[in-house]
Amino acid sequence: MPESGRTTTKPHIAGVPAATARKAGLLVTLVLGGLTALPPLSMDMYLPALPEVTEVLRAPAATVQLTLTACLAGMALGQLVVGPMSDKWGRRRPLLVGMIVYVLATAVCALAPSAGLLIGFRLLQGLAGAAGIVIARAVVRDLYDGVEMARFFSTLMLISGVAPIIAPLIGGQILRITDWRGVFYVLTGVGLLLTLVVWRFLPESLPPERRHAGGVGEALRTMRGLLADRVFTGYMLAGGLAFAVLFAYISASPFVVQEIYGASPQTFSLLFGLNSVGLVAVGQINGRLLVGRVSLDKVLGWGLGIILLASVALLLMTTGVFGEPGLVAVAAGLFVLMSAMGLAMPNTQAQALMRTPHAAGSGSALLGTSSFLIGAVASPLVGIAGEHTAVPMALVQVVCAVAAVACFLLLCRPWRRAAEVPA
Repeated sequence: MPESGRTTTKPHIAGVPAATARKAGLLVTLVLGGLTALPPLSMDMYLPALPEVTEVLRAPAATVQLTLTACLAGMALGQLVVGPMSDKWGRRRPLLVGMIVYVLATAVCALAPSAGLLIGFRLLQGLAGAAGIVIARAVVRDLYDGVEMARFFSTLMLISGVAPIIAPLIGGQILRITDWRGVFYVLTGVGLLLTLVVWRFLPESLPPERRHAGGVGEALRTMRGLLADRVFTGYMLAGGLAFAVLFAYISASPFVVQEIYGASPQTFSLLFGLNSVGLVAVGQINGRLLVGRVSLDKVLGWGLGIILLASVALLLMTTGVFGEPGLVAVAAGLFVLMSAMGLAMPNTQAQALMRTPHAAGSGSALLGTSSFLIGAVASPLVGIAGEHTAVPMALVQVVCAVAAVACFLLLCRPWRRAAEVPA
């Protein structure tokens, strides 16, 4: 396998001349960005409505929280199904079917008369919405290679990084003029519009001669073969563990910033947005300045190293080694940690998918599902000691960061593969 930091190819679309494909680049970017942004919109636009849902449906808060868990679980499991399907039937058909089911499930969520039905259709919404996540990554792998693929992932991070920032704000504005059901009506409209755009403007990127003819058995064998690839598995685990660091931050930061350090909700929102801006900005530095000049493995190593150092600093601060740190110090540590995600996350995806030109859908599914599952396991651990200490959050982040670095060094062994490439 050549060093991907030195490899580049021009985008290609099945049945479309290269010049036309390059002209379609911006449009394809916007379509894939929309598909990538839809899942965080589906999760976060709904957050401001949770108290109202609890009251209207007369359900306990814990039950209503399951509507979030169901959607997240659906997104994780759906990728395992849709990814192999897209390797067999191409990208367009599974994506369009998934988007149509997403629209229908979201519309039913808006009409749900009970919490149980809402949970069930949120699960279906997540399963169908997974098509956008997994196929967007697979299309990028079909169209791009090497540094161009890493740049494209950084661009997608710009779009998907902005979505969680604006989604709660959009949801809050919707609730000013309508009730919680209006959030799902808006999501239904967004899904329908995106479905029409995909149908009209996104060409098939996987030609028939590169598709897999087998069924479930072959899909499982393909995934088993990918997992047997030590390097692919190393990047998959490193990316999933870095994602778990991010999940730990998302789960714990409202309590850490507001309950422990006494910040207002407005201050928390400002810091959350600032951290997201840092992640997006560093992702753009990665894509536009570093990729192509520095090998992807070196940039990835820097990102994982900074995440580890920031996590250790947060653990030392929260355990009182430096005395009683203020909000500014903790917020600075979280900003550095979150910003470094812009170096780690796009490059783990690019390096892993470089190993899967024959099965980009299955590879994308394994990447997405592992990240969601590892993150879902790590998230509850941050509250294991209650809401009045930040030590569990920092400890989970350190453990996951150490494990990510270990997977990168022991499984990917970047120095050996770099030595294989002539200077």
